[in-house]
Amino acid sequence: MSSMLDLAVLGFLYEEPLHGYELRVRIARLTGHVKTISHGTLYPAIKRMEVAGVLTRESQPGAAAAPRHMLSLTDAGRAAFLDHLRKPAEPFITDENRWFTLLTFLRHLPDPAAQADVLRRRLDFLREPSSFFYEGDRPLSANDVDDPFRRGVLRIARATSQEELAWLEETLGQLPPRT
Repeated sequence: MSSMLDLAVLGFLYEEPLHGYELRVRIARLTGHVKTISHGTLYPAIKRMEVAGVLTRESQPGAAAAPRHMLSLTDAGRAAFLDHLRKPAEPFITDENRWFTLLTFLRHLPDPAAQADVLRRRLDFLREPSSFFYEGDRPLSANDVDDPFRRGVLRIARATSQEELAWLEETLGQLPPRT
């Protein structure tokens, strides 16, 4: 599983079986500010996951003439979902939008030490010096740029990162220490 969409599908279905439309609405609410979800994106993903054996689709009579499809995770799907939470690929740690999708479902990982390991990976990533703008290899801070719009990008990113760092440290203080 490599996409934010796959994780969202598995995550919502891990919580409960859903009709396709209901699943689409939940994913749109989670990721809609980043990327809208269309039928042309979601339903091929569902079909691919069904063929892979991670979810099942059961037809039920609809309110109108068309049947509705109830989607459920298989045991393999539940295991794949938990494995992805336990060992997320690097983009789910470094990309903010993927990170938020992962974080949405991290509570389902039953081992608090494994949850803490994932949070530590994000914390380590955030502590690395970086920027949206560089002078050679040196990351630029808001004080280094004259452009007020780029300065805005850097100030907003810094404030967001500082809040996330504080939350990560607070949450890690409540989870088991590294073993």
